[in-house]
Amino acid sequence: MSSMYLHLESGECFEGTAIGAAASCSGEIVFNTSMTGYQEMMTDPSYKHQLLTFTYPLIGNYGWNTIDDEGTAPSVAGVLVHSGCAGPNHFESAGSLDDYLKKHGIPGADNIDTRAVVKAIRRHGTVKAVLSPSPETPSFTPLKHTAALVEDVTTNAAYTFGREEGRRVAVLDYGCKQSILHALKDAGCHVKVFPAETGADEVHAYHPDGVLFSNGPGDPAELQEYYPVVRELSSAYPSLGICLGHQLIAMAYGADSEKLPFGHRGGNHPVRHQESGFVAVTSQNHGYVIREESLRQTPFESTFVNVNDGTVEGLQHPELPIQTVQFHPEAHPGPSDTHFVFQQFIDVLQTGGKQACPTA
Repeated sequence: MSSMYLHLESGECFEGTAIGAAASCSGEIVFNTSMTGYQEMMTDPSYKHQLLTFTYPLIGNYGWNTIDDEGTAPSVAGVLVHSGCAGPNHFESAGSLDDYLKKHGIPGADNIDTRAVVKAIRRHGTVKAVLSPSPETPSFTPLKHTAALVEDVTTNAAYTFGREEGRRVAVLDYGCKQSILHALKDAGCHVKVFPAETGADEVHAYHPDGVLFSNGPGDPAELQEYYPVVRELSSAYPSLGICLGHQLIAMAYGADSEKLPFGHRGGNHPVRHQESGFVAVTSQNHGYVIREESLRQTPFESTFVNVNDGTVEGLQHPELPIQTVQFHPEAHPGPSDTHFVFQQFIDVLQTGGKQACPTA
């Protein structure tokens, strides 16, 4: 087995065993604390151009399958695991983690001290990294601009998804997970997915009952070109923003964002509903949040907060039917505590009213 070396711009180097494609990769290194769902994570477009470290030590036990991808292909630049399983066991398995990475040209490293890697990320915050077969210290290139990341992961052309009839939902695709579309389809919606750069007129021509602004990669402050369309559409139709979509709506109305020290990525993040006190465990994947103080510059009210660090996790417009959440209510992977967010959105499409958050 050949060696693979993880080089951090902060100076640390970690040696592991090469898995996946025989190649090098670079980008921001991040970590996720979920115990399952590694295939969904690797294919989540929000991870574009990132090296993903799995904190749970056993990865690959149930292999990979043909049904759980969240995008058309893996979005991660590289993968780091402590103990990869070479002989998975699951009735839907089509091969091992190593097979999957090789198939998609993604390099990885097994037998990495992922605990030490996570400690380094927590110490330094945003860290650029290179995964390479060479032990020599590499050069570190600048991280890719967010607009280019979104361009890489958005759909090339508008398409419909789900039912022929039903409430019409326009989805602005900044890197939309497939499970979001399935949640809308399961709720009886006719869905049309639009590229990120779509103008408001094209969406108006679809005559939607509502608009969903999707998740996606990167820094929302680097997507100012989208703000005017986001504001026009959200002020015209009932709207739901998820993750990056939440941030874009808030910033289109005047809020500011800030980068978290090392992000929220995992399936165990508790959030509290402000009005009821109801606490839900959520799935999250983001490196930026909306600054609470900046909400004074907007009409929005905070609806959810993160129990661990008090950051903003959701917003509601006091007059318009606009709701946003920083977490992932579709929860693939993760708990389904907040799936009610989709039902609230559907209720708004049907009645134009607002539904209170459940308390249990």
